[in-house]
Amino acid sequence: MHIRTLTVLASSAAALGLAACSGMGAKPMPMFSQASLPDAVKVPAGHRVAMETVGAGDITYECRAKANMPGQHEWVFVGPDAKLMDRAGKQVGKYYGPPATWENADGSKVTATQVAVAPNGVGNIPHQLVKANPATGMGAMQGVSYIQRVATQGGVAPSAACGASNMGQKQVVKYQADYIFYRAG
Repeated sequence: MHIRTLTVLASSAAALGLAACSGMGAKPMPMFSQASLPDAVKVPAGHRVAMETVGAGDITYECRAKANMPGQHEWVFVGPDAKLMDRAGKQVGKYYGPPATWENADGSKVTATQVAVAPNGVGNIPHQLVKANPATGMGAMQGVSYIQRVATQGGVAPSAACGASNMGQKQVVKYQADYIFYRAG
């Protein structure tokens, strides 16, 4: 009888342990908060977070003559090429350009117009707020009103010399940033 009692107790304890663990699944991440962002790149009131992604990839720059400044040159942003992942690390889309285009894996995509930028430390491209144009294709990008680029890492123009001798040369730099998509609501 003693062994049977221990077996019943062990089985009950295991069942209770599994029941307790079943409630310990991955907790949903809290929605993104704009509280720590500079006012210039905050999304206006009346919009809510629709999707959060992490973009990781490359930004291409090209050495070009400065506009209206004869004999001077600068690295000019050409465009991004990045994968968009959800917070769990699964690819859900891509970001490329020109024009800057965020495309979901479902085929829907959106372009946007820059509203504001704000510095995010040395060596990092700035935070950015863009107002979305109407989306094409049915899917996740439908109804997106604003996109924020935050938590930027890297992506600044190359430090290599840019002059007449290497005009037209392209340089690719790595970067990462969070892209937060909003809808009116």
